Amino acid sequence: MLLSRSQATAANPIVGSQVWVEDSDVAWIDGEVLEVNGDEIKVLCTSGKTIAVKASSVYHKDTEAPPCGVDDMTKLAYLHEPGVLDNLRSRYDINEIYTYTGNILIAVNPFIKLPHLYDSHMMAQYKGAGFGELSPHPFAIADSAYRLMINEGISQSILVSGESGAGKTESTKLLMRYLAYMGGRANVAEGRTVEQKVLESNPVLEAFGNAKTVRNNNSSRFGKFVEIQFDQKGRISGAAIRTYLLERSRVCQLSDPERNYHCFYMLCAAPPEVVQKYKLGNPRTFHYLNQTNCYELEGYDEYKEYCDTRRAMDVVGISSEEQEAIFRVVAAILHLGNIEFSKGKEMDSSMPKDEKSKFHLQTAAELFMCDAKALEDSLCKRVIVTRDETIVKCLDPEAATLSRDALAKVVYSRLFDWLVDKINNSIGQDPDSKSLIGVLDIYGFESFKTNSFEQFCINLTNEKLQQHFNQHVFKMEQEEYKKEEIDWSYIEFVDNQDILDLIEKGEGCKSWLGLK
Repeated sequence: MLLSRSQATAANPIVGSQVWVEDSDVAWIDGEVLEVNGDEIKVLCTSGKTIAVKASSVYHKDTEAPPCGVDDMTKLAYLHEPGVLDNLRSRYDINEIYTYTGNILIAVNPFIKLPHLYDSHMMAQYKGAGFGELSPHPFAIADSAYRLMINEGISQSILVSGESGAGKTESTKLLMRYLAYMGGRANVAEGRTVEQKVLESNPVLEAFGNAKTVRNNNSSRFGKFVEIQFDQKGRISGAAIRTYLLERSRVCQLSDPERNYHCFYMLCAAPPEVVQKYKLGNPRTFHYLNQTNCYELEGYDEYKEYCDTRRAMDVVGISSEEQEAIFRVVAAILHLGNIEFSKGKEMDSSMPKDEKSKFHLQTAAELFMCDAKALEDSLCKRVIVTRDETIVKCLDPEAATLSRDALAKVVYSRLFDWLVDKINNSIGQDPDSKSLIGVLDIYGFESFKTNSFEQFCINLTNEKLQQHFNQHVFKMEQEEYKKEEIDWSYIEFVDNQDILDLIEKGEGCKSWLGLK
C-alpha cells in the first residue's frame, strides 16, 4: 500500500487539533494545539506542560484510532513515526506483540515466555488460514510462504531483521517449527527425521554460536541462512544451513556485562566426571571467562543446557566419539587462555611464565592431542618460509600472548565450521528438490563502546539488507505505479544508497581497508 504525502509527513495543525510532538523522555507525546503563530505552534501536552515547537516537527494524531491499536498498520489514518510507535505500544500493553504492516510482520520482544502463543493447537489454527484472517503471528508468515511455494511452485524467502536483542533468533525458530509441522511426515515416530534434525540443529548452534551481550542473554553471534527443501508433496526432503560472520574475537576478548559462548560455561557445569576428565572447574579460574563479572544467567541452568545440547547432538547425528572430541577442543581452548608468558633466555624471546602456565600448556596439548613442546614453540616462535630458507623468529611475551589468542580464535572458528558441515551432512540435501523456503537470521545493527572490524561487517550487512527492503517495498512498487500511470503521491523514505556508495564504490572505505 502506498500512502499520500500528508499521511507520512508533518501536520498543518489548527487550534484545538490533537497532535504528536517530540519528547526527550518518551520520544513522542500527544497534546492539543493552543496557538498557531506562523511556523511556531504552542501545544499543551498530556503531561501538563506547555511547549512551543516548529510546525515541521508536529504530526497529526488519529483521535478515532481504537484504544487497543490496529492489527495492520496500513489501516492507520496517519502512518508516521509517532503513530506507528503509539500503535505498537497500545498493542504491547494488552500483550499483543505482533502487528502487520501489509505482508510484513513486526514483533516487539516481550522478554518473557508466552508458550500459549506457540503450541500445537495454535499451529493447527493457522494451517491453511487466509493471510490476515487470524491475529498477526510468525505462523501466518510461514504458512503464507508455504502456500505460495506449493500453489505457485516458486521458492520463497523470509527475512528476519532487527536490532540486537529484538528477538530475531526466537522468531526464526518459530518459523522453522511451523515449516517442520507443515512439512513433517504423518505417523512417523519422532527421532531422526529430516525435520527433527533441522529443529535440533538450533540448540547445537546456539550453544556454540550464541552468547550474552548487553541487550540480549542469548544473542546470536553469527548469521544464519537456513534452506528447507521440499518434495512435490510438500514434505521436507532436505535442508542446508549456511553461516556467516562468526564473532571470533569473543573467544578471547570480553567486556562487561557480557559473556563468552554458552558452551564454555556449560562444560564447566557438566557432570563431575566430565569436569574432572577435562581438568576444568569454576569459570572464574579461566582467563577467557573471567574478564567480566558475569558467569551465570537468570533462569539458565548450565547443567541442563549441557545435557540438552548432548541430546540434540545425538538427534542431528553427531556420534559420542565426535561429541567427546568437540568438548575436548572447547576445554583445550580454556586451558590455552590460561597460559601466560615471561621473558625467555634469549633476546625478545618468551617462555611459559610459571608452573601454573606449564600445567595449562601440558593440559591443552593433551586435549589437542599434540606434543607440548610443539605447542609451546607454535606460541613462542614464528616460522617464516621464503623460497630460499626457513627463518624461525622468537616472540616476546606480548607477541606470544597475541599468538595464543589468535590460535584460540582460529581453532574455535574451525570447530564451529566443522559443526555446521557435520549437521548439513547429517540432514542431507535433496538434489531433486524443486522448491525451498529460505529463512535468514542475521546480526542486528551494533554500536558498542569499542567497535571492531566485525561490527563494520555486521553493520554493512544490515545496510545491504535495508537497501533490499527499500528496493522491494518502496522503489519497485513506486516504479510499477509510474509504469501503470496510477495516480499517486511520492513516498519519502530514508534511502541509504549514499552510505553504501561511501563504503563500496570506487575510492570508498572498503578499497582503503584493502590497501591497509
